[in-house]
Order: sequence, then structure tokens, then C-alpha cells
Amino acid sequence: MHIREFQEMIKDIYFHKDRKRGVERTFFWLVEEVGELAEAIRKGDKEAMDEEFADVLAWLASLANLLGIDLEKAAEKKYPGVCPYCGKKACECEE
Repeated sequence: MHIREFQEMIKDIYFHKDRKRGVERTFFWLVEEVGELAEAIRKGDKEAMDEEFADVLAWLASLANLLGIDLEKAAEKKYPGVCPYCGKKACECEE
């Protein structure tokens, strides 16, 4: 599945709820899910990590849908197969 397909699937399922919730509250849900992902990583719970990564991706797609952002297009523009800063296929930027 491509990013755009996933985003459209999330829109088909949740957009009616997301629109009612609004951008701010949807963003807060995304942040909460990132916190849950952090906890799963801290605990080393692989099953929980799988679920939380999926939740973060879904809430990110919901937020992008509300704001009219095509995640796949944005990702391809920012990350065109090379580091957007040094232009190398294997990043050589100093940390």
C-alpha cells in the first residue's frame, strides 16, 4: 500500500469524525499516540510498538486530511531519495 492509499483509506473511515473534532483536537490525539509509542519503546514491548506505530501513522494521516496535505507528495518532495540537506544518498551531515 502506498502512503496516499493509506491516507485515503483513513479519510474514508474517519474524516466525518475528524472534521467534527477539528484540527487542534486531532493534533492532540496525535501527540497522545506519540506518547503511547514512546512508552511502548521504553518498555521494549514489540506488540505494543506495532500497534502504536500504526496509530501514530493513522492520526498523522487524519491531521493531514483535515489540513489538505498529501503526505506522499510532501514526503517525496522533502525526501527525493537523497538527504535534503547534504544531497547524498547516504547522509554525510554532521550530527
